[in-house]
Amino acid sequence: MGTQQILLIVLSVIIVGAAIAVGIQMFNNQAYSANKSAIAAEAQTYATQVVQFYKTPKSQGGLGGDLGTGGETVVKSIHDYLGWETEADAPGATSESGAFTVTSASATAVIITGKGNAVRNGKNPQVVTTVTFPAGTITAVLSDVGDEEDDG
Repeated sequence: MGTQQILLIVLSVIIVGAAIAVGIQMFNNQAYSANKSAIAAEAQTYATQVVQFYKTPKSQGGLGGDLGTGGETVVKSIHDYLGWETEADAPGATSESGAFTVTSASATAVIITGKGNAVRNGKNPQVVTTVTFPAGTITAVLSDVGDEEDDG
């Protein structure tokens, strides 16, 4: 009877260990998905603010419906409007969800990139949000990026 009881205890320990491992994995997956959703929502908010800045008259500190030729001047103006840092080593904004920056601005579009803080399999969630003008349409693409992929 003693051997049978030891066998049941060992089997119980294995089952409990497997259940804990599965639970931790499910928690990590949910945390990653939640971070991906959070950066997408935050990027959407920033994109909406960019549309507002674009439509605000120049006399009130906006772009007056004109991005000009785009470029670094417009990117800096957008960073200033959003209250983001403009230093070369840390441009953009950071939050609990991740880091955001305006990666480019042309005469017809502004691109905002956000990289989440959660990590799964060596990759972080990323959202690239494009605001197209003059209509002000906002599109977002979610993806997963590793550290070697997001240097640019």
